[in-house]
Amino acid sequence: MSPKGASSRRPPSLWRQTALQTWRDARAGELHLLVLALMLAVAAVCAVSFLSDRLDRGLRRDAAQLLGGDAVVASDQPTPQMVRDLATRLGLKTVDSLNFPSMARAGEAQGGGSRLVAVKAVSETYPLRGQLALKDGRQVGAPPPGAVWVDAGVLSALDLKVGDPILLGDATLTIAGEIANEPDRGAGFLNFAPRVMLTMKDLAATALIQPASRVTYRFAVIGGETALKQFNAETARQTREQNWRGVRLESLESGRPEMRQTLDRATKFLNLVALLAALLAAIAVALAAREFANRHLDDCAMLRVLGQPQRRLTWVFTLEFAWVGLIASAIGVLLGFLLHYAFIGLLAGLISVDLPMPGIWPVLLGLGMGMCLLLGFGLPPVLQLAAVPPLRVIRRELGRPKLGSIVVLLAGVLGFSAVLTALSADWRLGLVATGGFAVALACFALLAWLAVKALRAVVPQAGAPRWLLLATRQVAARPAFAVLQVGSLSLGLLALALLVLLRTDLIDSWRAATPTDAPDRFVINIQPEQGTGFRSSLEQAGVQNYDWYPMIRGRLVAINGQPVRPGQFQEERAQRLVEREFNLSHTATLPAHNLLTAGTWQADDKDGLSVEQGLADQLGLKLGDRLRFDIAGIVTEARITTLRKVDWGSMRVNFFVLFPRAEMPELPISYISAYRSPDGQAAALDRRLINAYPNLTLIDVSAELHQVQSVLEQVIMAVQLLFAVALALGVVVLLVAAVGSRDARTREFALMRALGAPSSLLAAVQRAELLGLGALAGALAGLAAQALGWALTHYAFEFEWQFKPWVLIGTTVGGAILAQLAGWWALRGVLKRPVVQTLREADTQ
Repeated sequence: MSPKGASSRRPPSLWRQTALQTWRDARAGELHLLVLALMLAVAAVCAVSFLSDRLDRGLRRDAAQLLGGDAVVASDQPTPQMVRDLATRLGLKTVDSLNFPSMARAGEAQGGGSRLVAVKAVSETYPLRGQLALKDGRQVGAPPPGAVWVDAGVLSALDLKVGDPILLGDATLTIAGEIANEPDRGAGFLNFAPRVMLTMKDLAATALIQPASRVTYRFAVIGGETALKQFNAETARQTREQNWRGVRLESLESGRPEMRQTLDRATKFLNLVALLAALLAAIAVALAAREFANRHLDDCAMLRVLGQPQRRLTWVFTLEFAWVGLIASAIGVLLGFLLHYAFIGLLAGLISVDLPMPGIWPVLLGLGMGMCLLLGFGLPPVLQLAAVPPLRVIRRELGRPKLGSIVVLLAGVLGFSAVLTALSADWRLGLVATGGFAVALACFALLAWLAVKALRAVVPQAGAPRWLLLATRQVAARPAFAVLQVGSLSLGLLALALLVLLRTDLIDSWRAATPTDAPDRFVINIQPEQGTGFRSSLEQAGVQNYDWYPMIRGRLVAINGQPVRPGQFQEERAQRLVEREFNLSHTATLPAHNLLTAGTWQADDKDGLSVEQGLADQLGLKLGDRLRFDIAGIVTEARITTLRKVDWGSMRVNFFVLFPRAEMPELPISYISAYRSPDGQAAALDRRLINAYPNLTLIDVSAELHQVQSVLEQVIMAVQLLFAVALALGVVVLLVAAVGSRDARTREFALMRALGAPSSLLAAVQRAELLGLGALAGALAGLAAQALGWALTHYAFEFEWQFKPWVLIGTTVGGAILAQLAGWWALRGVLKRPVVQTLREADTQ
């Protein structure tokens, strides 16, 4: 033999053989479902990851601007001199500002109207970070002496324009500009009022700051990282040692919690859907890989006969799956990048579109997730192809994938669950979702095995219809396959059921927190003698179902007879709570929007107290503890008899502490009311109330309420967009599960038709088997969805969950229908082929 002839018969290189096999498998459609499942999973995970990464980068970029500095010391008294000296010694740039509510008035020539405003006085160096923009395009700092910057709400409420005078306390100042963007506007109830900003030099002329005034002082600093760390550490130490009351260092979370909380809740929803999408993809990949392995058994046996070594086959399949996983993951990353722009568009009212570009982490996460899915769940059964014995060419029963692949698959499930739990934004969310699916998978497998074993006893040999008898005997003859199919169908249906439930019940609960008829006006400082006339004015205007509560200012001074000191609490929030006065109230009936979590409400209990659950957790309070309050010099003590859950984002009047009594005449009180303004009469009613009761503080939150409701709708649309991706993955799982039985059914039907079984009988057998397995899988999924839905709502989302019996019926019927449809699509045409063709095709499998 010549060297030239030997060279021409040399086998292809490993890379060429891998490329040729990958190309053949792709053209034959062997990889379509694998690639589709992988792309959808990576796209879902990457879309959420890109969004979260950009939000985090944007928040870090804008944190200093939102706070007004790199660090801010806030207090209810002038900033301690030691803090100022420390900033000077460290070479930090500083700015002072203070905030308080007051009434601004128009001059008599402009109508003499009045409006509650949020006054902010700033020093000459304002702002340290960001820019204050005016509507005319100017970028400015502190107003010049004798002038103020104001919000548009001040101009419209008082019928003023730029250049007009405005009365603030004893001073008359000139409106020099309308604020378009205030970089460090904080959160809080006060900031619902429109802004009036003046320079510190004009503050004394207003005479608004008196010894009892409630003022928030803010001292902001900027500088180098080392100096800032030293400033923060030293300020925190001095605050503890000097026992400064009401002094705190602010961060992004404490200074601007309202957007952060909404973003966190939205991200939690998106993370859950992404987790379910990844879990669905793992099921689809594992099933599709098993079918891929079954289809290549004969090819690998022939290669072994021709001398192909086992090690080379292992490398060929490993490289093929690695290339397929890398390409599919890269496409999924690109789809996720495009999809996250849709989220940004839907959340435009909640987040800024001017976000920094994402880092490399979401790309690495997507590629790693895709490779983990394919290599961890798809490769184990495929690697067994390398061990196919050459004898399979003549003995077809040899070389089937063994139980070892299931053990590897379980190891992959555990590893993948750990990855998902670590990557989830909320460890409870990740643990409940992945742990719930793992427990559900084990239960599904056990119950499916018991059901298959019981089939022979349930359907007797004699008396049963032939189609039912054949269907049950086919299922019982392949118990492992039946368990695998029911388990995969159940997991797919479980994920779909959870998505539907969370999309409806949780979103409805979210919307219920701020319903369309939520109050848009809050009125405080209503005196007892004004109550009857005020309520009559509301009723005459057609206002119904309004909140009306007495409001009492009191300071907690003792718990169980022991004086309360801020230093006895570890958490900063608890220390702040006991440093300030509480808003207390009394009512004989439990507010409808409050939920009791412990104890029993007893009307007119003279020694009873109802405490908000969050406050009790912060201060370590429990039922039976006695609390003592100092209320304008009057000491009042009572025992905690109930704990309440309060939704502080509900736009309703809420209190930390309630006395369950109808009357408490011994205490000084004023009243607070919240109501929904009648359509088209809001402005007129506001003017009528303010003119009749000039001392009232009326707060219009209609714009903020509309913004909150719009944000919720945008978040819901974003969740539904990702829901559609996960739904597509669920359909892929059902199709893969049905396709997995195609070859076995083809072989069985070929034999039955050769023995004379009519096509109508075989069609009835197929329908019975698919409907039965689908109904069983749906019933199991419905039960698991109820349990897992309760766990998610209780531990992750903190919503109330109600058992819904229709879910079990819906998943059972839906499982049967979906399994039948998927089976019809996967097995279409099998019964219509000629018997000889079917036998030949079955013989080649």
